[in-house]
Amino acid sequence: MARILLVEDDPALARGVSAMLRSKNYTVDVAEYGEDALEAALGEPYALIALDLGLPDIDGIEVLRRLRRSGSKIPVLVLSARDAVEDRVTGLDHGADDYMLKPFDPSEMEARIRALLRRSAGEASPLVTIGDLVIDPARATATLGGTVLALRRREWAVLERLAARPGKLVSKERLAAEIFGYDEPVAPNAVEVYVARLRRKLEPDGPEIRTVRGLGYLIDPA
Repeated sequence: MARILLVEDDPALARGVSAMLRSKNYTVDVAEYGEDALEAALGEPYALIALDLGLPDIDGIEVLRRLRRSGSKIPVLVLSARDAVEDRVTGLDHGADDYMLKPFDPSEMEARIRALLRRSAGEASPLVTIGDLVIDPARATATLGGTVLALRRREWAVLERLAARPGKLVSKERLAAEIFGYDEPVAPNAVEVYVARLRRKLEPDGPEIRTVRGLGYLIDPA
């Protein structure tokens, strides 16, 4: 699933939101400070940023300004208790893609994240089909010959990233960066382990995941 940066200085809220998102198979990193968030956002391959505005060091609007000034097009969902119309307008005018008022319902937040991810991918239909394999990124499900595959979170993440570029090489380093958070320990052979597990679940009728030695992996569209 997608890797998300949650920028929130309330520890309890950050724990609750990150736990909810991880339960939906997202990879989540948490930043408490705006400067840390900018450093992470400009150095890691995030699919989306959920951004609080009231941060301890710099305001979330300043984070937005700098992010967009850098050329970053990462979708940003603002999470804020500022409910005045002018606050929402300011956030959207400075590059936010959506604006949610606190307190919010977790299911609505997750629905908005799904919508932003679909929009950023330019997908009218989220389904990806490779032979008998059908992948639904919006629901984080995959079926092979009509049977739902039982995939663990990181197996799903590997499949989703390879299937997004069928026939194209995805480097091992890129896979690791997208499926592991920066505070998670990563064993040297971690990516190989998840690829091997995924191959077993796709056999014998699913598409082949090929290894390009020393470079990475690709899923064969044939």
